[in-house]
Amino acid sequence: GGVHVWRNALPVVEQSLRVYEAHVGMSSEGEPNINTYDNFRLNILPRIHNLGYNAIQLMAIQEHAYYASFGYHVTNYFAVASRSGEPEALKRLIDDAHGLGISVFLDCVHAHSAKNVLDGINMFDGAPGCFHYEGPEGYHSDWDSRVFNYGAWEVLRFLLSNLAFFVKEYRFDGFRFDGITSMLYKHHGIAHAFVAGYDEYFGLHTDMDASVYLMLANDLLHELRPGCVSIAEDVSGMPTLCRPIREGGFGFDYRLAMGIPDLMIKLLTEIPESDWSVEMIVGCLCDRRHGEKVIAYAESHDQALVGDKTIAFRLMDAEMYTGMTNLEWPSPAITRGIALHKTLRLLVMSLGGEGYLNFMGNEFGHPEWIDFPREGNGWSYHYSRRQWSLPDMDHLRYQHLNNFDKAMQHLEKEFPWLREGVHEYIVTKNEHDKIIVLEKGPLVFIFNLHTHVSHEFYRIGVTFSGTYRICLDSEWGDFGGSDQYDHSRLFRTGTTGWEGRAHSMEVYSNARSVLVLTRTGAPPVGSARARLEAKRCYGDDDGHEFIF
Repeated sequence: GGVHVWRNALPVVEQSLRVYEAHVGMSSEGEPNINTYDNFRLNILPRIHNLGYNAIQLMAIQEHAYYASFGYHVTNYFAVASRSGEPEALKRLIDDAHGLGISVFLDCVHAHSAKNVLDGINMFDGAPGCFHYEGPEGYHSDWDSRVFNYGAWEVLRFLLSNLAFFVKEYRFDGFRFDGITSMLYKHHGIAHAFVAGYDEYFGLHTDMDASVYLMLANDLLHELRPGCVSIAEDVSGMPTLCRPIREGGFGFDYRLAMGIPDLMIKLLTEIPESDWSVEMIVGCLCDRRHGEKVIAYAESHDQALVGDKTIAFRLMDAEMYTGMTNLEWPSPAITRGIALHKTLRLLVMSLGGEGYLNFMGNEFGHPEWIDFPREGNGWSYHYSRRQWSLPDMDHLRYQHLNNFDKAMQHLEKEFPWLREGVHEYIVTKNEHDKIIVLEKGPLVFIFNLHTHVSHEFYRIGVTFSGTYRICLDSEWGDFGGSDQYDHSRLFRTGTTGWEGRAHSMEVYSNARSVLVLTRTGAPPVGSARARLEAKRCYGDDDGHEFIF
């Protein structure tokens, strides 16, 4: 109780973003209810910190009358969701996160508002054009909501003040702008695939008022909170979205790589695993503009909702309820599911962008969908929860997925690769062997997507000579793997060049696995010695601007 007194300084937002997306209300376990900010702070925040994430993206913070809207039908922009507690409790949560060095981002809904009149801002002065466009353009047909009139001065003041309010009053460190595609185009992106060329981005259908608002918003945020992170949820691929305003860009720091979850769904539902193309997978993961940073994620929060399926559910389906015990030999579906859940997520994290995002519970393969209370389920809160006890039970295999996710985050913390300028080279895309080999910073990733073929002596090319050690293997026992190889095993390069690299070595690679190696004695990432080494390797003055 009482007015919160801030204890911790604002964290320095790290160059490498490892974002944990969370919904406070549905983060409880046990008695079905709506979780509180204080309970989240005391029980969930330590879990996130232990996993190794350095940022939390909080959903459903702006007040919304309809709980099942996932927080996307906002009714009061200057109030925090009262279901989870008082405003001071949210401040305590953010303050404690800052004390752990964790940045906190707000999932900001400025693309539309709830159409509620009595408890929302719709027709706030009695007229339909108070905050929104009048006529049909003021209504979003797909979302059943109102569209802001971004060309009106008072609307700009309202929305910009809203951002300033959350920066100053609650000390948020960043903002994820929801539904940017709907803002950028007068057609809201409805029935548009954005595959016909640049004419789809620029023309009379582009909403210039909304575009200017986004530029103003980014300019304001970066002035008010130096180091503030702004993230755009845009599926269209609007050019210059993540370029500075001084260059004519929109000023966002990151965009979400929204095509990657679609790729994962396509792989798991449309293409037989034996027909997966490593060329297609790598091409999709690398499909982004140079100089515009993206945050990669393997699955979206929407997939966790009733009616859809998470990656874990698509892989293992109903067997998750009966086959996740360590007390019995795993079925082929469980063995395959656990292996691919680990391998695909690290593939996305290693190659998909300059940041990584995970939705709450997906790190350990949460076995049920989210079903918010609604008329169709008798207004039950039973499935609006997260079962945190599952990865804590030693006899269940959920611990293996949780352990692997923790290892991924701490690996990136030790060898930062989620940033611009890091050395990146895709050495191998072997369709026959289903092998992907890539260098990222000082690390070498070897992915084997074959359904059944493993290799004991598989030659791979590398840039730097030396001795390499294992720093992560998805087959380790802690991750539910076969644990058949010595963890301390070393690999030494020879003078034989291979696939365009000056050096090579032989490694082992199990089917449906990933092995990560690092060179012993490699200089720290970003150090002067690392840049000198890069210069010698590439024979130029700037080492291709790579940070090793």
